Amino acid sequence: MTDEFRDEVRTWIGEHLVGEFARYCGRGGIGRDDVPLAVQLAWERELATGGWVGLGYPEHLGGRPATLDEQVAFHEELASARAPGRLGNVGATLLGPTLLAFGTSEQQQRFIPRIVDATQHWCQGYSEPDAGSDLANIRTRAELDGDEWVVDGQKVWCTLAHVAEWCFVLTRTDPASTRHHGLSYLLVPMDQDGFDVRPIRQPTGSEEFSELFFDGARTAADLVVGEVGGGWRVAMGTLGFERGVGSLGMQLSFARELEDLIELARRTGRLDDPFVRDGIAQAWAEVRIMRYNALRSLAAPAVGPPGPAASISKLYWSQWFRRFGELAMRIRGTNALVADDGDVDTLQQAFLFGRAVTIFAGSSEIQRNILGESVLGLPREPR
Repeated sequence: MTDEFRDEVRTWIGEHLVGEFARYCGRGGIGRDDVPLAVQLAWERELATGGWVGLGYPEHLGGRPATLDEQVAFHEELASARAPGRLGNVGATLLGPTLLAFGTSEQQQRFIPRIVDATQHWCQGYSEPDAGSDLANIRTRAELDGDEWVVDGQKVWCTLAHVAEWCFVLTRTDPASTRHHGLSYLLVPMDQDGFDVRPIRQPTGSEEFSELFFDGARTAADLVVGEVGGGWRVAMGTLGFERGVGSLGMQLSFARELEDLIELARRTGRLDDPFVRDGIAQAWAEVRIMRYNALRSLAAPAVGPPGPAASISKLYWSQWFRRFGELAMRIRGTNALVADDGDVDTLQQAFLFGRAVTIFAGSSEIQRNILGESVLGLPREPR
């Protein structure tokens, strides 16, 4: 059955990865800003026409039911075709699974169909200037005013906020609470007064992240996912879903980028350098370990949202990607220190962005703490 499914995926890609989309084959992805936003949005909508954005979602919500093997096969074929790097669909990869696990049927019916047809985009409102890795320290507050929540505060490092229409926000709804208690998970529309989005320009030149400012922003009282005051559990579930099937597709993209880097080393003669060869061998082995770990995690019986062991994936791939950028600069040599016409190329982008991936979606230090305390049972880190 999976072979038939693969044939269907290959046929669809061959028919749709054409024209403007084909121009950007092998481009885009994490740390690379070489596919125009309009093309990324259009490619996501094109994928949605085949039901690929909603792969694994229930049919009654507009999705396309699929086994785990079929979902893996889709990501493998998309990577093999060198399709353009996809827009980070925060709705499909994070919010959608969260609504299926914790949301009401009304919330699911309202939002999931528009997520899987790629007509509605979301961003995540978690981190704050004083509550990044220490997420439980958030200060953004929401107060119930009649049949609406009124939100005040600030969020930062919000991916793709400049294209999103909605934001899921972790906010403190009990003013007397501290740390993990008294938090709620709200769904907030962004097209309103009291909501300001300010892009953050990065060293790569891109503006993927933004700051969000809430000044009396409002959302309906029934747009709380899970229980009022129970937002921490929902928020942790969202982070766990981030380490799902999509992580395997990301690993396949990494493998493709490594192959391109090896070919560059071969063309330039840098492959003769024993230190370069050693770095390539290590990266080659690690990217396969990444794949095996992803398959192992996905094959584990699913009982509710992913648990703390899902942090293994985030820790491993982010550390690999940082080392990949450093290896790329070693292979490029001294000319990697210069940006042509002031613009960094894709390998320079990977090197610069490699610092960000060890911080966003949970810093490497926090991932190690989660694994140590919640998986290995080690003593908590002293404060």
